[in-house]
Amino acid sequence: MENRTWSLRVTCFVFFFITSSSAEFLIRQVTESKDSSVLETEYNLKTNLGLTRVLRNQRPSSKIVTIGSFSVIRERSEPYESSVFEASGYKWRLILYMNGNKNDGGNNHVSLYVRIEDTESLPTGWEVDVDLKLFVHNARQRQYLTVSDETVKRYNQGYREWGYAQLIPLSTFHNPSQGYIVQDTCSFGAEIFIVKPVEQQERVTVVSNPPNNVFTWRLLRFSTLQNKFYNSPSFLVGDRYWRLETNPRGVGPGAPHLPFNLEAQGFRPNAVATTTWGAVNLRLRDQLGSNHRLGYSAAWYPIRPGYKVGLNIIYIRDLRGGYLVNDSIVLEAEMVMVSVTNIVPI
Repeated sequence: MENRTWSLRVTCFVFFFITSSSAEFLIRQVTESKDSSVLETEYNLKTNLGLTRVLRNQRPSSKIVTIGSFSVIRERSEPYESSVFEASGYKWRLILYMNGNKNDGGNNHVSLYVRIEDTESLPTGWEVDVDLKLFVHNARQRQYLTVSDETVKRYNQGYREWGYAQLIPLSTFHNPSQGYIVQDTCSFGAEIFIVKPVEQQERVTVVSNPPNNVFTWRLLRFSTLQNKFYNSPSFLVGDRYWRLETNPRGVGPGAPHLPFNLEAQGFRPNAVATTTWGAVNLRLRDQLGSNHRLGYSAAWYPIRPGYKVGLNIIYIRDLRGGYLVNDSIVLEAEMVMVSVTNIVPI
């Protein structure tokens, strides 16, 4: 029995070794069969420094610089400074190092920066926060390699230039199969968006038991009312007008119920119109005692008027005793919670 167990273990181990080796060989075959240029692109698109590199179809919105006869200046170390351009209300200039800014860790890379210009006209202590994206055109794929690090760049008197020392590796950029240099021409770009923090916020407050939150509606000559929905006068609770709704003949097949709905209307003047939270106690009052029929409803009411929420509170056949007195019923809404929205400073 022990020999049989030992033989089974050996067989399993050999099977596992062969399977693992085969899988490793298959992975190696698939990997090695890929186009080496594609592998290089995939690797470099996910390179270091926390930069994000993605290809997109849209051209940069702020500036594009196209350089022809690139081979003439390919080995130069001096930076190329573009003409001044305006974006987001400020003036800027692109600074391009064809062979990398070695003082900023750009060895073996193309380096690209954006410098703010004409700062003399800006007020003392100026600061400009920028969401910066830089681009390299890939003519082969007809797309733009978009490079960013997802951080906001703060330009000020001490930091007038921001960018990426390792925009793209020279090995990738110079490789003809990659498509960044076509017919001895290449293009770079920038996209500059000013990040201006908002100074106000929308604050939603849910108010419990707001003022004047109970509304009573008495329907007279109840037995003479038609088979249709009737609406109460509007009442204001919070920043919004509301009204009640019912059908004296009831709704539903078989034994009809008395529907009781709360309907949201418009807003008071100068109110901030938003979706409104409303929670309400609905009552059919017992006019001769305290045996009221109660219901509770809570919902988000859209901005548009006419949205209603409610319940079927009683069978029509049970409308007797204290609920129907002198041919009248009394419906009551108690708004226990309502949201109010204000625009306030941060």
